[in-house]
Amino acid sequence: MKLLDRFFKYVAIDTQSDEESETFPSSEKEWTLLGLLKEEMEQLGLKDISLDKYGYVMGTIPASEGYETKPVIGFLAHVDTSPDMSGKNVRPIVIEKYDGKDIPLNSQLSMCVSDFPELKNFIGHTLIHTDGTTLLGADDKAGVAEIMSAAEYIISHPEIKHGKIRIGFTPDEEIGRGVDFFDVKRFGADFAYTMDGGYEGELEYENFNAASAVIEIQGRNVHPGYAKDKMINAIDIACELNTLLPFEQRPQHTEGYEGFYHCIAISGSVENAKISFIIRDHDSEKFEQRKRWMWQVVDLLKNKYGENVLKLTLKDQYYNMRKMVEPHPQVIELAKKAMTLSDVTPIVRPIRGGTDGARLSFMGLPCPNIFAGGMNFHGKFEYCSLDSMEKAKNVIINLIKLWAE
Repeated sequence: MKLLDRFFKYVAIDTQSDEESETFPSSEKEWTLLGLLKEEMEQLGLKDISLDKYGYVMGTIPASEGYETKPVIGFLAHVDTSPDMSGKNVRPIVIEKYDGKDIPLNSQLSMCVSDFPELKNFIGHTLIHTDGTTLLGADDKAGVAEIMSAAEYIISHPEIKHGKIRIGFTPDEEIGRGVDFFDVKRFGADFAYTMDGGYEGELEYENFNAASAVIEIQGRNVHPGYAKDKMINAIDIACELNTLLPFEQRPQHTEGYEGFYHCIAISGSVENAKISFIIRDHDSEKFEQRKRWMWQVVDLLKNKYGENVLKLTLKDQYYNMRKMVEPHPQVIELAKKAMTLSDVTPIVRPIRGGTDGARLSFMGLPCPNIFAGGMNFHGKFEYCSLDSMEKAKNVIINLIKLWAE
């Protein structure tokens, strides 16, 4: 199956995860794609195929004869799409030989080069974009399609000698639960790669330390005509809390290694309100300082409005994988070499986010992240380059070859 056809097949399935759900996977619809991938593995001839009660799909390409002692290498991607925007009824649109101009998504909306200047880097590429009503799902169905297409290629070319290859797909990465129940021992890889990056050439083994902060606010509603010295407006307190966090330390004002506070949701009424943040920093000490500042802000408002008015729930989500990957330099060096062999210039830089690989690295499976070719994730301006996807597939194939040398 052609890579583009496989990608279209996957994005047609709605797999949006649900952060409010207590099930795992968080949405029933994720099972549709997970089950399909199990069937495709069977059709391709993979071995040791499983789909467990948590939704983890795993399969094996057995080692070539005489290569059984080579390191076992894994490739991973997640099937879910972001809760930030609908992934239902995705209608992908293909542009062949993109000309570098603004892209009409529908009659009312365009993706403008002035807003997304990196589009200029894709002149001549075949681009796939949305119709402006949904996200595309390249995060991470591009990675899923690349791994399955590479597996098909390896199996159909037995002359390529390789060690044992493990393939895995996970649910719920977008809501931070992707490997909550992942059995690293059962997966059985010595090293692995997530195919979950964006721009062509990205190779990432540093990521944010991450925490979530949810503040519940109990107000006191009184008729506004008689509210003096009585009303406690929960909405006002939520807004005040947000202003107490440094304005310049927000995502829209940061880059590179700079961390941030990001308000991701606010809801409520005068009586009750809730405001949610994510906290991010690559540096572990700065990360701890950010969490302490959040507590201090909440304590300040408690002193002002009352001890029982605010309740903060702060949870660590994942940590910077760098210290778990750096002791294994061959994982990075071979990825760079595989990119070069695939006519890709490696771009080693920190992830301004996180991947399943970050948590897996701390679970004993060093797992850096490789580009998958998508851009503008989580929204209606998401797009991907088929040219970059093809190169990502080739990087996987070349990695398989290199680890067997």
